[in-house]
Amino acid sequence: MGYGALVSQLHVRAPQGAVAEYVLLPGDPNRATRIADAFLDDVVRYNDHRQLLGYTGHYRGLRVSVQSTGMGCPSLAIVTEELVRLGAKRLVRVGTAGIIGEHVSPGELIVATGAVGNDGTTRQYLRGANYAPVADHAVVRALVDAGQTAGTAPHVGLIQTEDAFYATGPEDVPELAARGVLAIEMEASALFLIAALRGVQAGCALVASNNIGDPVFVPQEVLDAGVEAMSRMVLDAGVALARPGGKEPA
Repeated sequence: MGYGALVSQLHVRAPQGAVAEYVLLPGDPNRATRIADAFLDDVVRYNDHRQLLGYTGHYRGLRVSVQSTGMGCPSLAIVTEELVRLGAKRLVRVGTAGIIGEHVSPGELIVATGAVGNDGTTRQYLRGANYAPVADHAVVRALVDAGQTAGTAPHVGLIQTEDAFYATGPEDVPELAARGVLAIEMEASALFLIAALRGVQAGCALVASNNIGDPVFVPQEVLDAGVEAMSRMVLDAGVALARPGGKEPA
């Protein structure tokens, strides 16, 4: 396949040169496969260790990788650190999130500007220091522009990252909404922090799924349509960022 010797990463066991500079990060390995199959040409799978499936191909001439992270900040942090060592420069989470904002509906898209770090991974990295994990502004701008151009304009703003999927309930929603939180997910704060520490760019796009505490899941076709629109938005943003004049990592 033209790749060099195996790089000794413990979890993302990718050959040297296998990972593109622009990487989409779904949590679900099946979603990684679906995105690669639906959108990328000339796809090569470079990792299947621990079912952390990783693919590289091309979208509108842009070389792109899609790498699953698993669920939660600890798993994402491992994968992100290893991807950066393998040459990733721009990393965008593509996931789902529980709805907090009353104006957000299932299936709609969200672009995070920052994440409340209600997780243990960022606290360990920071050794207890106060910090506000934020997305890279150029990535946020490109994501929003791509969504608006495609007719799927995203909600833009603050999200919250948590470790415990079932810990937040409907009784918590009013207070979180009053703070401007749009939705809750499980990985973005660690991604934003590690990107800042390692000198790369990061963003986060999400599909709003259920309102917190809903007893019935959103119809699968609504979620699938949202994932398709989100994936296209993130890929189109990558093409825009790669053009001359797009901001490059330091």
